[in-house]
Amino acid sequence: MDYSRSHRLRIKFREYLAQEKCYDAASVFDPLSARMAHDLGFEIGILGGSVASLQVLGAPDIAVITLSEFAEQARRACRVAELPMIADADHGYGNSMNVMRTIHELERAGISALSIEDTLLPTAYAGRTTDLISMDEGIQKIRAAVAARQDRELVIIARTNVALLNPFESQARALAYQAAGADVLCLVGVRDVDHLKQVTEGITIPIMLISYNNPKLRDYELLAKMGVRICVNGHLAYFAAVKGTYDCLREQRGVESNGLTPTELVTKYSDVTGYQEWAREYLDVDETGGNTKRRRK
Repeated sequence: MDYSRSHRLRIKFREYLAQEKCYDAASVFDPLSARMAHDLGFEIGILGGSVASLQVLGAPDIAVITLSEFAEQARRACRVAELPMIADADHGYGNSMNVMRTIHELERAGISALSIEDTLLPTAYAGRTTDLISMDEGIQKIRAAVAARQDRELVIIARTNVALLNPFESQARALAYQAAGADVLCLVGVRDVDHLKQVTEGITIPIMLISYNNPKLRDYELLAKMGVRICVNGHLAYFAAVKGTYDCLREQRGVESNGLTPTELVTKYSDVTGYQEWAREYLDVDETGGNTKRRRK
């Protein structure tokens, strides 16, 4: 990866963050989609962890993809993309030491920014998929990420799932991650503008929203005035590509449509049911991620 080119794109990304404007990030998953996003005028691209898992492994978003696999997919997209790329680096692939390794690998891959979240991943034995690590550990992960970067222009994004927290803890985590040195705060689960205002009181760094096309969070001018600089509205492009591939192959074989939606196709062909069975057998959880309280003698 050309270091000077990566450095230039990181500077451009920071210039976007400095403007009072909310950008709609393009969900990309390979070199072609990255080129398309740039050609269509998107300023920023994002490689989602869930998308990478599907594209590389054909597996659901349950943290089975490895750092090396994710970094290589990011490298492929960054190699051709003339737009700054965000990497959804999930939990940093382990503890704070693993986070530092993640920073090194993704920085070399050419990423302009990456997010580290405070979800407890992979799901612990007898745990829930919605469990979070402690705020103290989340702080240390952000501190480790900031310390590990070689290019000071690389943007470190602290991601937290505010929908799982009470308002007091949501705001406390947001302020703590800002104090730990995060360049951007990424929020998941914000319900509306009032909720956003409540959670971000005292936040002075730029905000990234994972909004999934929430109609209550579509006023980009208002969001920009509230400090939001990036909105991620899911990964519809990837799901459309899955649907298009399926329909093309189906028609080629003369098979009638089964009526499955793109989401249903992804569920079917990523073997979600099989992974759920393994989780019940080896993680002692039910389908929703809760403890079955099964005891073996």
